[in-house]
Amino acid sequence: MSSVREARKIRRRWPVISAAVGMGVAVLLGALIALRGSPLAADEEFMNELLEERAPWFDLPALFLDWVGGHLVGIVIVPIAMVIWLLALRRPWAAGFSIVAAAVSAGLVQLLKALFDRARPEFMLVASDEGSFPSGHVANAATIAVVLALVFGLERSRWWVWVVGAAYIVAMALARTYLGVHWVTDTIGGALLGAGVAVMLWAPIADRLAAEPRERTPRGG
Repeated sequence: MSSVREARKIRRRWPVISAAVGMGVAVLLGALIALRGSPLAADEEFMNELLEERAPWFDLPALFLDWVGGHLVGIVIVPIAMVIWLLALRRPWAAGFSIVAAAVSAGLVQLLKALFDRARPEFMLVASDEGSFPSGHVANAATIAVVLALVFGLERSRWWVWVVGAAYIVAMALARTYLGVHWVTDTIGGALLGAGVAVMLWAPIADRLAAEPRERTPRGG
C-alpha cells in the first residue's frame, strides 16, 4: 500500500512542477513587461491584426465572454453555481476545491495587477479597471477549465473535457484582446496563472477527489 501511495506522489509531482514553472513564467513575463515597457512588439502586432478584424458579428460573442468571465457573474455567480452543482453531485471536496481555486486565482491576479501596474491598450470597446497584466478574465477561465478537467476529465474517455476547457480559455483570450482591454501577453500570463493555481491546489487533495462518487447513483437500484 505504501508503495502505491509513493507511486501516486511521484506521478503527481510532475504536474505540480509544471504548474509552478508556469506560474513562475507568468511572474517573469510581468517583470519583463515592467522592465522593457508596454506594449511589447508582439503585443502591438497581435493587437493590430485583431483591430482589422473588428466587425459587428464578432462583437456579440466577445461581449458575452466579457460578461460571463468577469464582474459579478464571473467572480461571484459562476463560482457559487459551481459549488451548488458539485454539492448536488455529492462532491464536497470538488466543491471546496473549485471555490478555493477561484478565490486564490482572483487574489493572485489582483496582487500582480497592483505589482506591475501595466497600462491597458487605448482601443477598449468596454470599460475596465486599472491594471492590464495579467488578464483576470483569462485567469478565471483557465482556473474553471482546469478545475473541471481535474474533477471530471481524468478518465481517457473524457478527453473532450480538456478540449472544451482549452477552447474556452483560447476564446476568452481572443475576446479580451479583441475588445482592446488586454494585450496578448496579459492573456498568456492569465492563462498560466489560472491553470497553475488549479493544479497546485489539486495535488494535495487528488486522492480525496478520486474517492468521491463519479456519477449520481440512483436510489433504490
